[in-house]
Amino acid sequence: MQDANAILTQLSRGADASTAISAPEAKPFSWRGLRELAARTIDALNAMGIGRGDRVAIVLRNGPEMATAFVSLATGVATAPLNPGYRQDEFDFYLGDLRPKALVVEASVGSPARTVAAKLGIPVVELHPQPGEGAGSFRLEGPPALRGRPQSPGEGEGDDLALLLHTSGTTARPKLVPLTQSNLSASARNIAGTLALSPADICLQIMPLFHIHGLIAGVLSSLSAGAQVCITPGFNALRFFHWLEEVHPTWTTGVPTMHRAVLGRADRNKQILARRRLRLIRSSSASLRPRLMAELEAAFQAPVIEAYGMTEASHQMASNPLPPRPRKPGSVGLAAGPEIGIMDEAGTLLPQGASGEIVVRGANVTRGYLDNPEANATAFVNGWFRTGDQGSLDEDGYLRISGRLKEMINRGGEKVSPLEVDVVLMEHPSVQLALCFGMPHEKLGEEVAAAVVLKEGKTATERELRDFAEKHLVHYKVPHKIVFVTELPRGPTGKLQRIGLAAKLGLDK
Repeated sequence: MQDANAILTQLSRGADASTAISAPEAKPFSWRGLRELAARTIDALNAMGIGRGDRVAIVLRNGPEMATAFVSLATGVATAPLNPGYRQDEFDFYLGDLRPKALVVEASVGSPARTVAAKLGIPVVELHPQPGEGAGSFRLEGPPALRGRPQSPGEGEGDDLALLLHTSGTTARPKLVPLTQSNLSASARNIAGTLALSPADICLQIMPLFHIHGLIAGVLSSLSAGAQVCITPGFNALRFFHWLEEVHPTWTTGVPTMHRAVLGRADRNKQILARRRLRLIRSSSASLRPRLMAELEAAFQAPVIEAYGMTEASHQMASNPLPPRPRKPGSVGLAAGPEIGIMDEAGTLLPQGASGEIVVRGANVTRGYLDNPEANATAFVNGWFRTGDQGSLDEDGYLRISGRLKEMINRGGEKVSPLEVDVVLMEHPSVQLALCFGMPHEKLGEEVAAAVVLKEGKTATERELRDFAEKHLVHYKVPHKIVFVTELPRGPTGKLQRIGLAAKLGLDK
């Protein structure tokens, strides 16, 4: 009897002849083809001596083969997708930390990961795309036997390790998050349920596939509902509306910077928007400004569903619901899978309305960081995982995030949420983007600062923006220093990077 929490069970929903995986300008790949591919892939890995629990790093560019490789491999081994854009020194760290039994790369595609694998003695398994059989079809070629027969061959079960991802590591050495098949399956079902996904849906997948958002919200949630997922080469605002016309998707998921870029091209694509109506737009992985949400809904005539996720929870923790239930701008919604609580520094759960650290527990939450007892000792308390985010639950149970605890600005004992300042500055008609951060101050410890990108053709002075902020914020939250920049630093998934901004702008002296 198949384990209900195994990934293979999530692949049993779709009808054999229906499309599971598609890609722009490519032959569709059927559900039968995907299931057969998963079985062949595990057989091929087992023949190489790789089995359940063994780690396999994947370095592939965004595309259907990356999606199907992740899904197929995760049914029987522990996958570790890595950013194909990493430099050699970055692969040195991540492959050295992972110690995988093999590295999967695309045949005939060069990568510094190959050089590092050779140096570390990691066998390379080559993936050969088979586009004639459908988008995402492939075969694997590798050494006949890497290290003898696998200890545990065959398809995996719910408790087997399926995915290993590093945390961002913005302030410390990245931690390694192990997620089981059960964790991933629970999160995929949670997202599918929240969005009411059905076999009639088609997701336009634009997120990077080395990131938990794309892997689970973009790919696995669709497959767990028996729905189709169209895998693009990655986000491209210039191609987005062309894909709407070609693919006929019913929904997409992305980060606010992607949505903002798409919105900037909506006016010139009104005819396509009139023909190709999305059922919903999902936003996660960074805070969505209320004004951007309203503008998106007006342009696309579709509800924008903001959700809250993180790697340690296999992505989704909270989400605004679909209409007719209310979506609250500025809120990440209701608990959408795991339980959510608000906790004080002593580990006591706080009542509704109180502000504290957001904590979660549930079937999609990791059991702990890998080989890191110190991190686990601080990350878990009384069975709850501490997210590191500060927030509160309102009278209806909607969660509002005031910021990362480590990003909070301590101005002479007064705590300032940089997110609150961001929102105010971005209400100014000349401001495109704003990112508030703490800068060192001799007497106060920290002072409030902000980096601002102005809209094209618009002007504003530092004094003007400070006067505007003073109308909406108490005096100690008004930025003491505003720096105008042409762009803001982003991580590999497009998320704005607040930590370290003072140093980057030379304000840390």
